[in-house]
Amino acid sequence: MLAFLKNHPFPVEAFFESSLVLTYALPVAVLRPLVPPQLELDVFRDQWAFIAIAVVKTKHLRPKGFPVFMGHDFVLTGYRVFVRYTTSEGKRLRGLYILKSETDQQKMEFLGNLFTHYNYTTTDIDITAENEWITVSSIQSGIDIRVGTTRADIDLIQPGVNISADTKHADVALPAGSPFANWQEARRFAGPLPFTFSCGEASKQVLIIEGVRENWTPVPVKVLHSRIRYLDTPQFREARLANAFLIREIPYYWKKGKMDLWKG
Repeated sequence: MLAFLKNHPFPVEAFFESSLVLTYALPVAVLRPLVPPQLELDVFRDQWAFIAIAVVKTKHLRPKGFPVFMGHDFVLTGYRVFVRYTTSEGKRLRGLYILKSETDQQKMEFLGNLFTHYNYTTTDIDITAENEWITVSSIQSGIDIRVGTTRADIDLIQPGVNISADTKHADVALPAGSPFANWQEARRFAGPLPFTFSCGEASKQVLIIEGVRENWTPVPVKVLHSRIRYLDTPQFREARLANAFLIREIPYYWKKGKMDLWKG
């Protein structure tokens, strides 16, 4: 029964006040061992695979169809790998594989681990805005990100993570060392993607969760400083910041999970 509950048994909706995503490029060989055999890495130029760190401020998160007052507000941090999956019907899907998830409230840790396979833990997450700077920080998780931003965008991100970005994207250059030649290429790796996958360890089953949103317009931002302890290990020593995007004020919902039998 508990195993069934973890398979996202009902649709969930929320309002994204903001979603900040930093995507890092790594050699394919580094990320391949972290992804189950049912999934393929989503690669760029046959050389690079990508891990994204997303900080999302949600409001009114609740089972879809429930009244707004029954929802809860959370800050969610996710560490995800860009992947592809071929279904038993031969459809090619592009999405994310969750390595780790964090939240600012124990309530979300409990519910998230009851109804998903996303491995939630509770941490301190703090987002502060001063003048044209946004800082996202977490002592427990070792997150320290700083971004310069316009005054209009400071209000988008309240409680969260330590980050600095400049949202005047006409003037924003890609991060130094990014494998992308331009923002058009970089946009392909600006999650979230339509699908999220969870894979059974002892079976070939793959759980597919589809996200649905409208008016999804990521804005490139300039990261002035970033330190993320999760990436500060010998395993990820070659990680390079590939892009950073910000979105705000997006209604979002996740469909009920669908199980597929991998034919690989």
